Amino acid sequence: MAKETGRKMIAQNKKARHDYLIIDTYECGLVLTGTEVKSLRQGRASLTDGFVQIDGHEAWLHNVHVPEYTQGTWTNHAARRKRKLLMHRLEIDKLESKSQETGHTIVPLAMYFKDGRAKIEIALAKGKKEYDKRQTLREKQDRRETDRAISAVKRRQRA
Repeated sequence: MAKETGRKMIAQNKKARHDYLIIDTYECGLVLTGTEVKSLRQGRASLTDGFVQIDGHEAWLHNVHVPEYTQGTWTNHAARRKRKLLMHRLEIDKLESKSQETGHTIVPLAMYFKDGRAKIEIALAKGKKEYDKRQTLREKQDRRETDRAISAVKRRQRA
């Protein structure tokens, strides 16, 4: 059996990029049980309500839903248990000091397999106000319209 290579996406938290201004991102490993890994390999997970909390110089992932493995027995895991993140001490200390500032939080952005190992991308983020969200949507829409206009002009030039 050949070893997995590359990056296989499991779940993304698109709402986080809309609700928060992303300041810095980190890639972390996860401490998982066997049934959790099997469930993730089936591509089943939800990051929507997830957040990271630093407790006693350890980073913990809360409220991420990994459903029970369908073929699991009594050894199955709890779907919303807290999971330990594997990070360097300096990264944890930096995140802890930054997250204690007003309005800052740590949110999961994506969960994926990288070379066969489960990884999670977390971000130090600051909550957006309602007008910031509208501004971001407006900029995205304007960018899309200009791209369409440019591609239409290029199509006309080719014809």
